[in-house]
Amino acid sequence: MNPEYLRSSAAHKPLRIWPALVLAAIIALCRYVPPFIEGASSQYWFIPVFFPVLASALMLIWWVAGSRATGREKLIGFFGILVALMLIVLASHPSMQGLITSYLTLPLGMVAFAVGAYFNRAKKPNQRVVRILLWAAVAMSGTLLLRNDGITGDYAFDLQSRWSSAPGSGGWATNTTAPAIQPSAGAMIDAAIATAEWPGFRGADRMGRAPSPRLATDWTANPPKLLWKKPVGAGWSSFAVAGSFAFTQEQREANEVVVCYDLATGNEVWIQQREARFDEPMGGPGPRSTPTLAEGAVYTASATGVLQRLKASTGEVVWEQDFKTLASREPPMWGYASSPLVTQSLVIVFAGGAGEKGLMAFDAATGESRWSVACGPESYSSPQFSKILGENAVLMLTNDGLLILDPITGKVRLNYEWKFQGYRALQPTVIGDDMVLLPTPMSEGTRAIRISKKGDQLSAEELWTTKQMKPDFTELIAHKGYLYGIDGSMFSCVDLKTGERAWKDGRYGKGEGVLIEASDQILIAAETGRVALLEADPTAHKELTSFQAIKGKTWNHPVLVGNKLLVRNGGEAACYELPLAP
Repeated sequence: MNPEYLRSSAAHKPLRIWPALVLAAIIALCRYVPPFIEGASSQYWFIPVFFPVLASALMLIWWVAGSRATGREKLIGFFGILVALMLIVLASHPSMQGLITSYLTLPLGMVAFAVGAYFNRAKKPNQRVVRILLWAAVAMSGTLLLRNDGITGDYAFDLQSRWSSAPGSGGWATNTTAPAIQPSAGAMIDAAIATAEWPGFRGADRMGRAPSPRLATDWTANPPKLLWKKPVGAGWSSFAVAGSFAFTQEQREANEVVVCYDLATGNEVWIQQREARFDEPMGGPGPRSTPTLAEGAVYTASATGVLQRLKASTGEVVWEQDFKTLASREPPMWGYASSPLVTQSLVIVFAGGAGEKGLMAFDAATGESRWSVACGPESYSSPQFSKILGENAVLMLTNDGLLILDPITGKVRLNYEWKFQGYRALQPTVIGDDMVLLPTPMSEGTRAIRISKKGDQLSAEELWTTKQMKPDFTELIAHKGYLYGIDGSMFSCVDLKTGERAWKDGRYGKGEGVLIEASDQILIAAETGRVALLEADPTAHKELTSFQAIKGKTWNHPVLVGNKLLVRNGGEAACYELPLAP
């Protein structure tokens, strides 16, 4: 037989395609199946992030070592896909560069590479490698049209049109000049701060309890009344409320901003800004903590690590401290999120520095350092004032466990170790005066401990640990012997005596809630911006009514003062008057 014919036949041999199709199927399954499995998105978040990258790498190995492509094809295909990827990433929106390249752009291209190889497997070598690369390049080019606004609560990237407005990019005002402050408004703010109804993060005790009257449960017949809605800067700050004024923190382009709003109209009363911007690809830009109203002032902590005391009437800076200098610490991965605690004329906040620079206390009036203690280096929780066995205490939850401190001296009363190789972003939940719940993200669940005292020393014993309440970064609500919260991706109820689940039903994403104690109701601002009213019932999930309050990814905690509801996210804020029960 003619040797030239044999060489020609070998050159035109069809590709061995089945390994590529198997790897393409693995990429698709890892990318799209976990969100449909209960709890998989938070517990196995690494599957859609890393497995498609591994499968993409294996597909390149298949192309070079097992595809039956010619040597020239292998070189063109291998380097062609890498060059195409590089050029597309360079031309992409900046938010589409980095981790999302391996999460989306590369796997998308490799799946198209496999599909293109299937349809062109029998073509001539020079034709098929070009066509295969064209398939891959066209698929990856789709990401040129997108912008990434961080992740959703299910750990999927929040993709938007490249040309839509990004969080923190503007739209809240055409004039950046601070509003003129009327003397009467300043005096009213000063008077209101002394009796603030919602003085900081999750209310007066950081337990998310609203002393509100019973709300009507038919919002179709008697809908909530919109008082105002307006664009705001990016960030995950909630509101603090005093009288007719609401305070929050935002990212406005290159500036971190503290804003005082008129509660009735949404108009700005004053703004205080400093040039700084924290931004990261998962949470996006903006402040994470919530202002604290106390001692006649507004206390704030920025995502970049600056603690400030502001005049409540004007927003003027009285003093500030920078954790980069004091604690020799750069911001954590997702920014500083600790809201300041003001008690005993001290401002206490998580700094996360090495040695004794973990939790720090400052004189509320002067900003001078008063004490500091060591604690776990990773936390997005806030120090919390509670009564433990009848005594004043400060609780701080970190990746190392729970610290209980004397608020005046900083003396450690209890260091309960429950190490976690990750982040803790939730508040400890205090039940009575001797039981504390330690919520932990991912697959670790929630632990209940009992505090006891012998002499001057506190000790703790584990009561139970349950994986039937895995709250991730959504806060828990305790009420009448039961615990309510998001377990993975569904709302759940757990018996506080045993840690056993009572029921699990209802989807609100990574939404946050407020307990209306007097009426056994829970109000939830879902991740989609929908607000729902639930009955706090241990027998079953009972959603009474709901309405769409705002649009966009909503992780910010809602605030309920009387029947006025404040909700916000990284794009807009709104105030509603909720209907009361007869």
